[in-house]
Amino acid sequence: MRHMNFFQFRAVLVGKPPRVQCDVCRTPKTAELSWARERSGYSLYFEAFMVLLAKAMPMNEVSRLVGEHDTTLWLILHHYVDEARQEQTWETVKRIAIDETSRAKGHEYVTLVMDLDTRKVLHVAEGKDQRTLFDFKGQLLHKCGHPDDIEELCMDMSPSFIAGAKMYFPNVEITYDKFHVMKVINTAVDETRRKEQRTVADLKNSRYSWLKNEENLTDKQKETLVRLKDEDLKTAKAYHLKLAFSKLWEQENEVTAKSFLDDWYYWAKHSQIPDMVKAAKTIRQHEKGVLRWFTSKVTNGIIEAINGLIQSAKRRARGYRSIKNLQTMIYLIAGGLKLKTVEL
Repeated sequence: MRHMNFFQFRAVLVGKPPRVQCDVCRTPKTAELSWARERSGYSLYFEAFMVLLAKAMPMNEVSRLVGEHDTTLWLILHHYVDEARQEQTWETVKRIAIDETSRAKGHEYVTLVMDLDTRKVLHVAEGKDQRTLFDFKGQLLHKCGHPDDIEELCMDMSPSFIAGAKMYFPNVEITYDKFHVMKVINTAVDETRRKEQRTVADLKNSRYSWLKNEENLTDKQKETLVRLKDEDLKTAKAYHLKLAFSKLWEQENEVTAKSFLDDWYYWAKHSQIPDMVKAAKTIRQHEKGVLRWFTSKVTNGIIEAINGLIQSAKRRARGYRSIKNLQTMIYLIAGGLKLKTVEL
């Protein structure tokens, strides 16, 4: 049985566990060891050390360091993560956020569900469609929660997420994440620039001058913005519409925000800028969820930060061979789990 290294030397414990007789059924069986899991092949201290390393480095590096194949090490990590998740209860979960993150090149995603109060990832589902919310509902019921108890949900304006939320969580109030809302406006500004740069050479290579906050611009980007923002250009008009819309979040309450949004919508709709008109109609269609922020005050900021940690871990590991491995690593990084490993 593999044990922790003795200095730089590989340590293996060799022995035969005793056979004992069950007091109840009188059937002979192998005695349980206090220092190893049954049929594991590794001591509890080795497993605890491996899990500790897995939190800080890619599994292929852990494999190289301890001299064991990573497939076996993943099985150990799966055991401890699954064991910790089985003991979770979600009866107090009332406010959640959902967002997707890429798991591989191409259109392959996983969807994360987070408890906004504990800031822990509760569920990781493959894909980014309506089924992911159905999967979470099943897990919620299994862990002593109930869909009717979910009061707040923060997400982007994905039609699949919206349909799933309305179908599986009847009492939920949806807040559209304000950073995703601003992304709709930014996309409209950028699309306007892309089309107009075909006839206006000055707009080429100016993308970030229009999209970044002014305080984050480089000197060159700021110079470009100052030179072009007051020109008679559709891009400049779209930019001013964007600046105006950003003032929405400074309104005092939902009533004043509604009035502000009505005025902005009228201006954008009559701007004769097709992409801004389209964006304005999208905002109007989702107005209730946009304005809900003034009551809920929730955003996807924390889950976006966790997405960054996940993508960083994925790059270090150069990807994960299976969805199960990625899910396990996400739970390890952001699930707030209490793993039942021995103390080192």
